[in-house]
Amino acid sequence: MNSPDNTIVARVDRMLHRKTTSWTQIKGGYTPAERWLARGNSSAVFVKCGVTPGTADLLRREFRAYESIRGEFMPALVAWDDDGSRPILIIEDLSGAHWPPPWTENEAMRVIDCIAEMHCVRASLPQYEAVHGGRTPGWSEVAANPTAFLSLGIASADWLDEALPILTKAEEACDPSGTAVTHWDIRSDNICITPQGVKLVDWPEACLSNAKLDLGFWLPSLAYEGGPQPEAILANEPEIAAWVAGFFAACAGLPTIPNAPLVRRVQREQLSTALPWAIRALQLPEMPR
Repeated sequence: MNSPDNTIVARVDRMLHRKTTSWTQIKGGYTPAERWLARGNSSAVFVKCGVTPGTADLLRREFRAYESIRGEFMPALVAWDDDGSRPILIIEDLSGAHWPPPWTENEAMRVIDCIAEMHCVRASLPQYEAVHGGRTPGWSEVAANPTAFLSLGIASADWLDEALPILTKAEEACDPSGTAVTHWDIRSDNICITPQGVKLVDWPEACLSNAKLDLGFWLPSLAYEGGPQPEAILANEPEIAAWVAGFFAACAGLPTIPNAPLVRRVQREQLSTALPWAIRALQLPEMPR
């Protein structure tokens, strides 16, 4: 696809009050939302369009985050339009920024500082349960139906029988609710480093919740990409480790999501570092190799 359909182009031109001259589709992402780099005579912008009911709802939630949150870690909002069917969000062009990995120690620390800054701002956002539901998949789901987890081949049924009571108890002690502004989808593909500082993108999951859990949810991804182990950043937090590992354990072995085929692969990658983190934090027996 060389450009979006003429209706989208015309709407974006109206939103920008100028004509766009070229369009480049941005590959990636885990939903079928359309993503474009639209160029004019002297500048470019990033355009995201919701093309299904699900992606339209996500984009509306993302716009509410841009409306509510103020901070240097937010990309600049350029324009928004919702025709009731295919909403369009336009933000600044970040294609020239540095998008890790690879990670340096300095870059990882800059992102950690950025996340801490985000957690300290105040914004009018819905609570965790309103955005993510009352029950997040975890070790209780693995206990009820262990087949999907065991199909990954990373642990035996005997190991799971021994570890589950400890993992479940620790997970249940972790409360995702809270008052901090949280992103809830921090991964390297949603992080870039610009001359002005670190920017976090893709905000539909933003809510008020547990700041440590929001940070902890990123750490297995950072470790998988060559960064420090989670406990080097978030020490002495076995409940956080259990909660994070439980989410990926419950989801990684499930069937592929038709409109988001890459999600399960990424969840398996994060489980590969999240579960060892939980094992170390809770002093569980090592998984048989």
